Amino acid sequence: MLTGAEIRKRFLEYFEKKGHKVVESDLLVPRNDPTLLFTGAGMNQFKEQFMGKNVTYKRACSSQKCLRTGDLENVGRTPRHHTFFEMLGNFSFGDYFKKEAIAWAWEFMTGEMGIPGERLWVSVYKDDDEAFAIWRDEIKVPERKIVKLGEHDNFWPADAPSKGPNGPCGPCSEIFYDFGENTGCGKADCGPACDCGRFIEVWNLVFTQFDRQPDGSLPPLPARNIDTGMGLERITAVMQGVRTNFDTDLFIPLRAAIRRAIGREVRDEKLIADHIRAAVFAIADGVPPSNEKQGYVIRKLIRRAYLKSGMKAPFLYNMVPGVASMFKEIYPELDEKREHISSIVLDEEKRFSDTLRCAMPVFEEMAASCKGTLGGSEIFKLVDTYGLPIDIISEEAQARGMELDTETFDVLMEKQKEQSRKGSDISTDFIFKPDKFREAPKPSLSDVLPLEARIEFILRKESPSEEAAEGERVEVITSPQSSRFYAESGGQSGDKGAIEKTDGWMRILNTYETDGRKVYEAVVERGTFFKGDAVKLCLDREKNSDTAKNHTATHLLQAALRNVLGDHVKQSGSLVTDERLRFDFTHLKKMSERELSKVEEMVNMWVEEGVPVAKEVKD
Repeated sequence: MLTGAEIRKRFLEYFEKKGHKVVESDLLVPRNDPTLLFTGAGMNQFKEQFMGKNVTYKRACSSQKCLRTGDLENVGRTPRHHTFFEMLGNFSFGDYFKKEAIAWAWEFMTGEMGIPGERLWVSVYKDDDEAFAIWRDEIKVPERKIVKLGEHDNFWPADAPSKGPNGPCGPCSEIFYDFGENTGCGKADCGPACDCGRFIEVWNLVFTQFDRQPDGSLPPLPARNIDTGMGLERITAVMQGVRTNFDTDLFIPLRAAIRRAIGREVRDEKLIADHIRAAVFAIADGVPPSNEKQGYVIRKLIRRAYLKSGMKAPFLYNMVPGVASMFKEIYPELDEKREHISSIVLDEEKRFSDTLRCAMPVFEEMAASCKGTLGGSEIFKLVDTYGLPIDIISEEAQARGMELDTETFDVLMEKQKEQSRKGSDISTDFIFKPDKFREAPKPSLSDVLPLEARIEFILRKESPSEEAAEGERVEVITSPQSSRFYAESGGQSGDKGAIEKTDGWMRILNTYETDGRKVYEAVVERGTFFKGDAVKLCLDREKNSDTAKNHTATHLLQAALRNVLGDHVKQSGSLVTDERLRFDFTHLKKMSERELSKVEEMVNMWVEEGVPVAKEVKD
């Protein structure tokens, strides 16, 4: 019987032999994409390559750590829903297309995995005659086992042809495993479109070939891409002959440890196993539980698992070494950080235990004074102020025969979420944003300052323009562009300066880069600027120097923190400007005054010693 680890290894080795670069899994929080809460698919880290940028290799494969919360309520209730999972995928960036993707998927399933071909069915988009013909004529899948489905099921993004969003998209082809006629509904016409459980979708092949336009048309992309995804947990269940992912070797040891810790069987054992896996991986990637963004999700998972266990004392932290041991070969960082992760989980369990002790008396008081129905504002107070989860409130109310005013509660919660969204840069928009600089040139770079240049492109009110008048805020591209102007990146603000000509000047507020173009965000302080104007670019050297000093200070600060607090300290964000710096890092608890003083003294000592700063350019 193949283990999950062996399946992962075989997948990566198979595609490496097909000329794919094996790319290490990205973090659970995407490194360079603040619009995504978590990495939810293998293709997320290849976003730029799919857009034709930074393509240093044409083929890639990976086993990507993923975290999704859209199906949270189904975790543990169904055979295949998870928060954390691994996605196996192979990708082509303007290289091979449908014929190779389909042939290799079939060869891997039937050859490498040894799955009988008669156990496999496939689906294609209803209008994708090309994929249908490849499956039927070249792979020799019987026509009755090739199911045509609509844009909701077999297009990416779902419903894109009719509803959008605009941008790269394409049809899908899915591979299903058939558990046999004795499984599911038993109907003669049962097929992959039926949700009875007989068929399980194992692998999704996405053929990104169109560029949807605002008018709904689907012109072809100049470079077609392949994006595939196969859940490791699902293919492992198929290969190990079990009906649920939770009965594979990816979960069985952890479930056994949970039963031993609790001392009895628990109805929500699968949920607990899923949630602690997710928490361990997330904390290892620098996402401790908190009240904001990703940290809030991890806090919810830990507390939910603790609550469902029925335990009165912390126990989840004892599951961390087991998770780390199961995955240490492929993810050694889990084992290296297991004590740190355990301490964070333990602290969260203690916090939640204290929450329950504080909140339950308040709930009892509200329950005693209400007349059969607990008001929405009271429920909101229990949730928002006291941190009592709504499912506890619901269960406790049901046990007392009480009703809940959930309508008012939902309104109050939505208001709070809307307020939170206003201060958040997390988006649920389509991963590929429209390129507002599509018509702009990509000028050469010059390291001369001040730089004699010409205005090549003006973006005014989100649209290309021929001119920029006094008082207007615009985005400008010049030719050549200055290599000496630092473009905003990695938390560091872009350089400032000025764009000047005889009868006018713009103040550069920021510099950023998009697809090889340096863009100067500027406000016109005097005169009117036109496309084609000869101008001079001047760098604000004082602000540039101050920003560089603050950048160096973040490195000194991180080194001092690791010296004082320990090697577990890891940067999780930063802000560097000419005026100040902010350094975000992971640590279990609030720093003491003594620790703060030691860090401060250490950084100042290095500054006073004049430790040299060296500059090297590397690939």
